[in-house]
Amino acid sequence: MSSTPDVTPENLRSSSDGAVAMIRGDHQLDATLRPSVWDDYVGQSHVKNNVQVLLSAAKKRGDMPEHILFYGPPGVGKTTLAHLVAAAMEAPLKSTSGVAIERAGDLAAILTNLEPGSILFIDEIHQLSHKIEELLYPALESGSLDIVLGKGPSARTVELALPPFMLVGATTRVAQLSSPLRSRFGGGVYQLDFYSDEDLRAIIARSAGVLGLSAPASVVEKIASRSRATPRVANALLKRVRDYAEVHERELTAEACDLACELFGIDPLGLTKDDRRYLETLLKGFKGGPAGIRALASALHEDPDTVENVYEPYLLRLGFIERSAQGRRLTQSGREYLHI
Repeated sequence: MSSTPDVTPENLRSSSDGAVAMIRGDHQLDATLRPSVWDDYVGQSHVKNNVQVLLSAAKKRGDMPEHILFYGPPGVGKTTLAHLVAAAMEAPLKSTSGVAIERAGDLAAILTNLEPGSILFIDEIHQLSHKIEELLYPALESGSLDIVLGKGPSARTVELALPPFMLVGATTRVAQLSSPLRSRFGGGVYQLDFYSDEDLRAIIARSAGVLGLSAPASVVEKIASRSRATPRVANALLKRVRDYAEVHERELTAEACDLACELFGIDPLGLTKDDRRYLETLLKGFKGGPAGIRALASALHEDPDTVENVYEPYLLRLGFIERSAQGRRLTQSGREYLHI
């Protein structure tokens, strides 16, 4: 691995602008950091092993694999797995999202333009409308698409034969998927969970190598502990710490990592100022709870989905909050974090 590049006017960059937004964001990993072979995909071994069996068996039979669904928190590798499935099948990958498929014509255009043997990846598939879901069912079961032409008494249904394809769905809100759609994933519905520090260290070490960085074990450890148990955050934070070291003409050391994270507002547990604002609002605004999700979201000036899907998963994992039928509560661990 090469050492950290010298700082020049051309490669100086701001290390603080958007740092917290970067941590909160749900952006894809850089293509250079995304594993392209199974051996480089760290963690989620149960899911990986099951999917590999499914793909290998289908290839031996000369069939398309059955459709599969991945669900779990943002940034834990659902999109990466879709890319690995396509690579393993040596098949083209077509990516879209549930929110992008608004009309029947959108779905028809996507499905009819697939190459035979393609992998269709639909991210946030829970956002498909009920009408689009119903159109998708025959496509998944029999490889056909029923399109209604015309309106009123003259309307007629045309059945379009589709090229063989495999659907890979991904969602952060599996409970919002209808039972009929979930049942169409005959290849399996797989949960991806948060990562252990050990797996995160392996991911960070690999990414540092890809980026040409010499990252001591102490740096890898500090980044792993602040990565919210999420590979996407780990890789993003590694790059921002690298930026800090370049800008301040420092070696990539544990001290530089601490200083960078202090600048970004990220504490040793990986919590940001937004997380602390959530906990403080729950404590001071609602006396520790219970607080309804809408009331809490209003106090935070966020929408309920953002609070539920961005703020809460990691706080729940740390045991700082509880969800109940009455609302959100601050736990004793959460109070101790706030030094109460």
